[in-house]
Amino acid sequence: MRIPKHIGIIPDGNRRWAMFNSMTKDKGYQHGINPGLEVFKLCQKEQVEEVTFYGFTVDNTKRPKDQTIAFTKACIDSVILLTKEDCEILVLGNTESNCFPVELLPFTTRRKFGNGGIKVNFLINYGWEWDLNLLKNSSASNKNIQRYIHSKDISRIDLIIRWGGRRRLSGLLPIQAVYADFYVLENYWPDFKTKDFYNALAWYDEQDVTLGG
Repeated sequence: MRIPKHIGIIPDGNRRWAMFNSMTKDKGYQHGINPGLEVFKLCQKEQVEEVTFYGFTVDNTKRPKDQTIAFTKACIDSVILLTKEDCEILVLGNTESNCFPVELLPFTTRRKFGNGGIKVNFLINYGWEWDLNLLKNSSASNKNIQRYIHSKDISRIDLIIRWGGRRRLSGLLPIQAVYADFYVLENYWPDFKTKDFYNALAWYDEQDVTLGG
């Protein structure tokens, strides 16, 4: 099987899962932590070189306070959990905003844990306009915008897997996602199953990857 070098993960459906299970929306995020660890271990097992988890966006912080507190805590817990594994962690997001968790500031430059190895990126308080510097450089040429992207240390994505049934990228790393194949699962992220991951890999193996050539 042809294994993608870099997989992007959009762990959607936490709030819908919570409501389906008779919980308030904020309770769904904590149930998404263990699936993240499982996906990491599967990527590690299959020798994926890099994996990016979409934590929360600048737009997500407009949600009710109980939800923003819950998903911020879940993201912090997810990062800390992986410090016990063999990996190299990078947290990317707008650190100038009060919505960026101070606990994750030490991870905004890539750090090696254990024996290192697989690169793990977390997008926290991330915005695609912020990434491309469009807010400050709206008059810059495309060439200049690419030169100054905040996500320059993240490689091109081969496969994006999204849970929760939505057919959109939601602003995920627009430069790196330019040639990514996009696989959507209907089930919610907290209901993650190992077969989700391997079904996505099997689907990717059947795609004609030409990178535009």
